[in-house]
Amino acid sequence: MPHIQQLSPHVADLIAAGEVVERPASVAKELLENALDAGASAVTIEIKDGGMTYLRVSDDGCGIAADELPTAFLRHATSKLRTAEDLSAIGTLGFRGEALAAISAVSRLDVLTRERGALTGASLHLEGGVPGEVADAGCPEGTSVIVRDLFYNTPARLKFMKRDSAEATAISGLVTHLALSHPGVSFRLLRDGAEALHTPGDGALKSAVYAALGRDFTLSLVEVAGRDGALAADGFVTRPLNGRGSRAMQTFFVNGRLVKSQLLTAALEEAYANRIMKGRFPGCVLSVTLPFDMVDVNVHPAKTIVKFVNDKQVFDLVYHAVMDVLDREAKPEGALPKAPAQAAQGARDGFYQTMTAEQFRAQHTAQGGKAAAAAPAAKPQSAAAKTAEPESAPVFHTRVPAVTLGESGGRARVSDVVPRGGTFSASDALREPAAPAPEPEIAPLPAVSVIPAGPEAAPEPASAPEPEQTTLLPEETVPWRIAGEVLDTYIVCEDADKNVWLIDKHAAHERVNFDRYKAQDAPVMSQTLLTPLVAQLGAAEHAAVCAEADALRACGFECEDFGGGAVLLRCVPADIDVSDAVGTLEELAAALADGKSADHAGARDALLATLACKAAIKGGWKSDERELRALVDRVQSGEIEYCPHGRPVKVRLTQREIEKMFKRVT
Repeated sequence: MPHIQQLSPHVADLIAAGEVVERPASVAKELLENALDAGASAVTIEIKDGGMTYLRVSDDGCGIAADELPTAFLRHATSKLRTAEDLSAIGTLGFRGEALAAISAVSRLDVLTRERGALTGASLHLEGGVPGEVADAGCPEGTSVIVRDLFYNTPARLKFMKRDSAEATAISGLVTHLALSHPGVSFRLLRDGAEALHTPGDGALKSAVYAALGRDFTLSLVEVAGRDGALAADGFVTRPLNGRGSRAMQTFFVNGRLVKSQLLTAALEEAYANRIMKGRFPGCVLSVTLPFDMVDVNVHPAKTIVKFVNDKQVFDLVYHAVMDVLDREAKPEGALPKAPAQAAQGARDGFYQTMTAEQFRAQHTAQGGKAAAAAPAAKPQSAAAKTAEPESAPVFHTRVPAVTLGESGGRARVSDVVPRGGTFSASDALREPAAPAPEPEIAPLPAVSVIPAGPEAAPEPASAPEPEQTTLLPEETVPWRIAGEVLDTYIVCEDADKNVWLIDKHAAHERVNFDRYKAQDAPVMSQTLLTPLVAQLGAAEHAAVCAEADALRACGFECEDFGGGAVLLRCVPADIDVSDAVGTLEELAAALADGKSADHAGARDALLATLACKAAIKGGWKSDERELRALVDRVQSGEIEYCPHGRPVKVRLTQREIEKMFKRVT
């Protein structure tokens, strides 16, 4: 049995660094939180190569004393906690005292700092966690930390890093979230020398949202403000009509700390129940403020997961705050309060008057005959005619027949079939048709000659290309029968063994599309839009779309960067409706941002499955009989069993199961 021995400080620091520092974004998070805890009003972040080779965070905070600078890089050294009781009421973003020690253990680090009011500053260089000598330095008030060559001494961690663009995107998303949680601090992000983000820091949350998330998203927001004793929920949520294709634009803060909380997400989406389309998600920037002793932030090393003392109270706070503002938005502006019943009756007596046709014509004739000139008066009907004709004859809306050309070039008159207005009543059909009015003669159309393309080409009449036809099995040969369709979603089918099948037509068509996309080697057929569409994405989704432009092009999307987190859509897949294009792109972008790179087959299948779902017929749509037959043939022949997402396509009910429902058998 191996002997137990204590690890060296260097190995212990590397293990601790693995818990705190996962990627460059983890370094940026810890340094930015230290800057905010130091009372900074302006923070500048500069990165190169995704933060792997160079990452600098500068602030104008309180600074660090020169004699305390070496102590700041020791493990469990912090200025934010003093006693064990402080752990029950943590009000700072950082408190563990491990961040600087962990970062310096896996990088080459330089720090420049100067306290407020001090004449000179101090500098310190650390390499692999080993500090050098503290030296005097000239620098502005505040602290500047420079991290170079991250993970240079831990190659096992270095090989798991993603592309520079992905790492830079993660840092950009982090800075965006911190800017939203601290609108009073000006954040400036420089990415490879170019300014990627700059917030004003004027204290207005809407200004930070505008700078970080863009104009279009800001215009779709409504303000939320809710109170429940010492608890408060403030921020903005999107209107129901501005739902997103994913949850990427949902941002929650608890006491100024960015968190990931299923409780808050559920409370938000529950408030949108029956208000937002299925498959769409609300966006938000919501901040929950509560006493420090009612939340525990010390449950995760990255401090992104929190626990509440009273989950129900927090849920109700967010739910009612969001629901109240949505109720106010649903009421039309300037709506008058309901009048009492007596007042309404009095208004009816003086305003909503009833009169006969003769009274109406007499009244308007007395006013100058304007009404008679505008519309001819109807003939008075006899009592017998009124008795024969029903009071309100049903109105049938008919489709206007196509105009056909005769041999002599004449055409049928639509007015002979349907009166003006496109509708006719049953009483109109009983009347004798009026004599047709003379119509100007139309000269016959000139004949169009087709010039052969070659000696063997024969002239053929021009015709539009016919759509691809689906081969249907002969109805008399198939061992199943389509009994019909219920709920405009499920096809009812009976087979030769007296089994009843319920087939989900959306899931079946989804699988048909998915198999077709996978079988073809060429990219998905796309359609060029006359007017390009603009999709406003989050920072991570925007970077993922720009990085995976080729994969999206293979799915039928032609995208280009439009600036400010927006993407311009010039081409979309031909199989999906244009109105679904932006939502589909948002779902694909969310999948790519989650790390599902399109370089391998599994990720490509996930993208094609999303596209197939959007292109499939939906439950509730009316379907043609041939469409139903085509789907049933593929399902009942065993070609299709599951949709691309794994849901079953059909369910079987045996004759015995049905008879047991009706107590025919036991």
